[in-house]
Amino acid sequence: MITKKSAIVTLVFIVSSLYAEDWTQWRGPNRDGIVEGKEWPTALGQSNLKQKWRVKLGSSYSGALLDKNTVYVTESVGPKKGVYEFDKVQALDRATGKVKWTQQWPGTGKWNVTWPGRVNGAWIRSTPALANGKLFVAGMHDRLLCLEANTGKKLWEIDFPKQFKTPVPGFGCVCSPMVDDKFVYMQAGASFCKIEQDTGKIVWQTMKDEGGLRGGGFSSPVIATLNGKRQILLQARTELTGIDINSGAVLWKKEVKSFRGMNILTPLPYEDGVYTSTYRYGSFFYNIKKDKESWTADEKWKNGSKTSAYMASPVLFEGHAYLLIQDGNFACYDLKTGKECWRSEKRFGSGRHGMYMSLIRQGDRILGLDQGGNLHLIKANPKEFQLIDSRKVSEEPTWAHLAISGDQVAVRELNGISLYDWKSKTIPIP
Repeated sequence: MITKKSAIVTLVFIVSSLYAEDWTQWRGPNRDGIVEGKEWPTALGQSNLKQKWRVKLGSSYSGALLDKNTVYVTESVGPKKGVYEFDKVQALDRATGKVKWTQQWPGTGKWNVTWPGRVNGAWIRSTPALANGKLFVAGMHDRLLCLEANTGKKLWEIDFPKQFKTPVPGFGCVCSPMVDDKFVYMQAGASFCKIEQDTGKIVWQTMKDEGGLRGGGFSSPVIATLNGKRQILLQARTELTGIDINSGAVLWKKEVKSFRGMNILTPLPYEDGVYTSTYRYGSFFYNIKKDKESWTADEKWKNGSKTSAYMASPVLFEGHAYLLIQDGNFACYDLKTGKECWRSEKRFGSGRHGMYMSLIRQGDRILGLDQGGNLHLIKANPKEFQLIDSRKVSEEPTWAHLAISGDQVAVRELNGISLYDWKSKTIPIP
């Protein structure tokens, strides 16, 4: 006999299982900072958001990954006499935080991040990616490893500076690898690469640059279909491009100015266009069109420097982009017109540089983690800024991207990681 109580339990279990989506790469499964599933709670207090465990780690700006049973985290080991000897990735038991396996490889050695980035440390920055039982992780010294996700066993490795005789990027390897069903893509080796997941064979390289200080892109790519064409959107140091996912051919490109090539955020596809923003040079929207055999990127609108973002990638909701802009205010923009719907009076963080907040959206709610260890729940509403709740979750810097899987939230601090249970509403039976 099925009672009403058992029906509720069964339904909640089914819904939880259905929407317990793994967090498998930069900004989530689709690299857009959007998750589906049950409606989030409306509060971040202790009764709603409870710390399950915390593990101390070495320094890292990489976001965590979560699958059904495991949390994957990176760290840099050191410094020893100013040198980070190893970059390392660990698999932690999702239930307990205990280490399941560890893999490490040579770190930066005597090499250091160029000034002015040196003030922010020489530890690992790239967020790994998980696909087909494999973990793809990039170290600071422009090295990509493929590991067996269950054991940490190394399957293959590409040392880009050694193999291609390219200089190490001045700020280290920053781009987070992107995965689809068979391939992995990333900015490395003074280029943008497509690589076979199974073998590590490089299928093609495009968008080659000089590497070193002036090369080596910061932005992580995303796949989009624009005007019927599936393509990779890549923001390099000086250009926004659309790349044929099969051949590596550059379909279109547009110069995107920024201070010292600081094009960092992941561009946002919307309808048949792309929104982006650059450090100190404003924000832009380009219509992507095809005329016979040629593609074009035509500027639809442009906003001034006061709308510039720095590192914070936007989330999309009902034709509007929501993000933290360079001066530390949260803002909303109509992507059809470029109109600034509002910007918050509240500033998140302090100082002229480095304003950051990683964002995840579910329905009309946005969860944001700012660089100062504060978690914010914001209503996605183009009419006004609505801060639902805030909570301090770390005393350490929190530059790593927030991660969510099912009812759990992972916060990667500079020197640790915490996993929280976020209490959700049950679904009533009529």
